[in-house]
Amino acid sequence: MSVNRCMYLFSRLQRQISTRTGRMSSGLTEDRVCHVSAGSSLLLKHSRAVSSVCSRSISSNSSSPNPPDTSLFIPVTLKTDSSEDGSVGMELTQPLEKSELLKVLNRFYKKKEMQKLAADNGLDARLFHQAFISFRKYILEVTSLPADLHIILNDICCGAGHIDDIYPYFMRHAKHIFPMLDCMDDLRKISDLRVPANWYPEARAIQRKVIFHAGPTNSGKTYHAIQRYLAAKSGVYCGPLKLLAHEIFEKSNGAGVPCDLVTGEERVFMDSEGRAAGHVACTIEMCSVTTPYEVAVIDEIQMIRDPGRGWAWTRALLGLCAEEIHVCGETAAIEFIRELMYTTGEEVEVHTYQRLTPFSVLDHAVESLDNLRPGDCIVCFSKNDIYSISRQIEARGLQCAVIYGSLPPGTKLTQAKKFNDPDDPCKILVATDAIGMGLNLSIKRIIFNSLVKPNINEKGEKQMETISTSQALQISGRAGRFSSKFKEGEVTTMHRDDLPVLKEILSHTVEPIETAGLHPTAEQIEMFAYHLPDATLSNLIDIFVSLSQVDGMYFVCNIDDFKFLADMIQHIPLNLRSRYVFCTAPINKKQPFVCTSFLKFARQFSRDEPLTFHWICRHVSWPLAPPKNIKDLVHLEAVHDVLDLYLWLSYRFMDMFPDTTSVREIQQELDDIIQQGVRNITHLIRATDTTTIDPLQTQNNRHNPAVSNSGITASNRGQRGQRASGQMMDSSLASRLVRDGLLTPDLLQQLQREWSKEQKQELTYQSTLNTEPHSNNDKGKRKKKKK
Repeated sequence: MSVNRCMYLFSRLQRQISTRTGRMSSGLTEDRVCHVSAGSSLLLKHSRAVSSVCSRSISSNSSSPNPPDTSLFIPVTLKTDSSEDGSVGMELTQPLEKSELLKVLNRFYKKKEMQKLAADNGLDARLFHQAFISFRKYILEVTSLPADLHIILNDICCGAGHIDDIYPYFMRHAKHIFPMLDCMDDLRKISDLRVPANWYPEARAIQRKVIFHAGPTNSGKTYHAIQRYLAAKSGVYCGPLKLLAHEIFEKSNGAGVPCDLVTGEERVFMDSEGRAAGHVACTIEMCSVTTPYEVAVIDEIQMIRDPGRGWAWTRALLGLCAEEIHVCGETAAIEFIRELMYTTGEEVEVHTYQRLTPFSVLDHAVESLDNLRPGDCIVCFSKNDIYSISRQIEARGLQCAVIYGSLPPGTKLTQAKKFNDPDDPCKILVATDAIGMGLNLSIKRIIFNSLVKPNINEKGEKQMETISTSQALQISGRAGRFSSKFKEGEVTTMHRDDLPVLKEILSHTVEPIETAGLHPTAEQIEMFAYHLPDATLSNLIDIFVSLSQVDGMYFVCNIDDFKFLADMIQHIPLNLRSRYVFCTAPINKKQPFVCTSFLKFARQFSRDEPLTFHWICRHVSWPLAPPKNIKDLVHLEAVHDVLDLYLWLSYRFMDMFPDTTSVREIQQELDDIIQQGVRNITHLIRATDTTTIDPLQTQNNRHNPAVSNSGITASNRGQRGQRASGQMMDSSLASRLVRDGLLTPDLLQQLQREWSKEQKQELTYQSTLNTEPHSNNDKGKRKKKKK
């Protein structure tokens, strides 16, 4: 047994001794512990390595649960029909006067003793008030009260009973409208996420060996892990992107090792009869935690702390049933992975790698697109900047490739191939940080056009932040890759004042990873729903998260996207499991057409009507023409996402989404159409400028002749690193509203027509002022006309 394993078992034994022998004297306990630990000084040395894990675990397990967020408790509406007792209470006593009842109930509400007693039973001030409002409404509006309640109220009104006698009936009503009050302990147990390793009994039943391949970008860490993967009898590769899964799939089959491909939207089996191969390459969300493998590779392990997707890396690391788990990622994750594996009693062997080719930060910024060289890659953090810069580059007689996140994978690969081809005249790449993973690119120099990008914080809020050291290194590392023709990389910025900021960012060490993401499973939500059958899925998730308990090593991932979809289809009748699956679909909620399609898919599914190939063709208006402007290109990208959604759902509901093959064929055709549009992106931008001119920008240009014809405005230096360079369409408020889905193109055109009409009226008015005498009557008429 290894020292690490021994020390972990010893720490667990020590905790058990301390909790089970509380009745024994402290001196005796200390003697025993000292006797055990004195056996080896090496154990004392290694005890420091596990002390942080033990302290986190002990503190989290001993701490009292957090009080629930009662603002999430939505009262159930009760029917005010007559009770089963009929009018028995009225016959035994007399009819109740509502005015007297109201006085009695208000006296009950104001009694501090009742409020305190209710608080002891789970009704805080908020719930007490809501429960009382519902109770009062029920008593005053119901046709006939239950006999026992009617008699009690009658006795109180007649002075024969006490006001406190109402309390049991009030609490009975409160538990009807807030059913969670009766099952709070059960709900807490279901939402207890403190020991996620126990969710995977198959993995805990075997002794796994964890090998951490640590190093920066382009250090060969993944290469060494893949070599072991290819040599194994069976294996699984888990990557963050479809492109990476495709790359390993092709590399494995090219090496003579049969390998299947599994992504959210695609299944490719090498066996003609559909039997599973020994090896599989998949996106990390799709990995199986029940299939046994000899070797598993988990790529980009640092994403375990990702606010949205971190749960997938946690699940893979804790749950994969493999003899060897090869983990690849940044050195900042080493200590955390060690801590995490101590909780499962598994060793971690670390292999450290250095970058194969160096890259250096230049002492000067590019400052002008005239200074671009072959092999340059300009990194932007918005599509608008990509459109603007690509047009300006081609206006200088240069060709450029374009890569951004919402492009289909096939289009990204085609653009990457175009840029890498030494015989192709395209020597410049304009891209977002999508190039940070999944694409092999022959880049000499990385040029940051901006150092600020939109991020989603822990609360799910969008905010602009300067890029982190980890992000800067990930992008910079694409320069001078080992397999490219450039053996040394260079990194700089477009703007002079950004360069010292970039140097400062890169001089820092990457912040160590301290937590891993978790996400409630479908089974946990189903158990929650059993206790709260009337709650919506969005409300179930909210209550689950508010009651959940995690120790210091974990956090609950952001669930805003899940809740967004849950609220969107709440009115559609679906069973809970189907509703949950629909809400886990990976869609771009910024695209109105994608959201509309999602809603139609769910509605059609709820009617038990299969979504056939002809149905989907009608929905997306297939066949589609090549794009004529940027708006058309964005729509085609949205259609591609809709087809992706169909394929994703088809592997979860095969009978309802039956035409996978036909949909995949038209998606490939659509990919070709989008590629054609991206190749001519500057023409699309030019066409967009002529068809959609922002009236606000037009007015500014009319009053400010200094603005150049190319649409380049002065850079905004108010926020460090952020730039507003671009054309009129790209940087305008109107275009941002359209892009964010807050304004439709049709509505924008209507506003433009109204703006144009107002401008004509203003010009007419100004000319009238210059030609007519300024009499009071004329002024009055003009004012009335202007109104």
